[in-house]
Amino acid sequence: MSLKNFILSKVFIKNLGLAIVIAVGVVIMLLIYLNFYTRHGQARPVPDFLGLTMEQTAKLAKKSRLRYQVIDSVYTTLVPRGCIAEQNPKPGFKVKKWRNVVLTINAFYPEMVAMPNLVDLPKKQALSLIESSGLEIGLLIYRPDLSIDVVIDQLYNGKNIPEGDSLQKGSVVDLVLGKGWSNELTSVPDLIGMNLEPARNIILVSSLNLVTYTYDNTILNREDTLNAIVYKQIPEFKDNASLQLGSAIYLWLTVDSAKLRVDSTLIISDTIPSVDLLSKTPD
Repeated sequence: MSLKNFILSKVFIKNLGLAIVIAVGVVIMLLIYLNFYTRHGQARPVPDFLGLTMEQTAKLAKKSRLRYQVIDSVYTTLVPRGCIAEQNPKPGFKVKKWRNVVLTINAFYPEMVAMPNLVDLPKKQALSLIESSGLEIGLLIYRPDLSIDVVIDQLYNGKNIPEGDSLQKGSVVDLVLGKGWSNELTSVPDLIGMNLEPARNIILVSSLNLVTYTYDNTILNREDTLNAIVYKQIPEFKDNASLQLGSAIYLWLTVDSAKLRVDSTLIISDTIPSVDLLSKTPD
């Protein structure tokens, strides 16, 4: 039988039709399976687990038809001990049903670190060492001395803290630095439009102190605090303006960029907050 006659034969046509039907059926079944497996169109927002206890987390995960896994622990003052401190995906991110949410819990006991020896170090090196040790820099206190911007003493809660003493991670350490025997001055930095951390770093590098920072009513959550920018500062930035070493800087922050266009010479209350490193941070 020739190839042409075979192709046109009833047996070939019947088998070809059967093969096409089977192939179409397999494709349809595969699509149905994939649709079921991926739960097409059934994505739901991830709830906010931050600040919840493990019992509350389990109930919320079950209610939301999600699984969760605690993979790490940190120590933070933002949430109570034993509560959820971080989550991935973030709240509101849409996922399929029964997907896994990775959680980090706030440790019950704070991590302790050893106090480094900062005496006789230049300010820049001391600041870097404090950060790498897991501590926070507090006030820069300047006193007359032969040295300029060199650490004379290191203080915790107003008292000398010797090298090697244990401190809770994140504790605030104040530095006493020399300012020479003359009235050393430093320029007033321009901080308008900056986020808080870059502004804080520039203040420290300028040998000044960030005494208080205040958020306006546009700050509603933690994300807003991270995105907030400086729209007002005291003292104001001016060409050739200078301050004594260790002087105070006050900042006001917002997420409303329109406030940057407001004249920075607006009248500000003469009542300046007391010297206090505490800030107003939304829950």
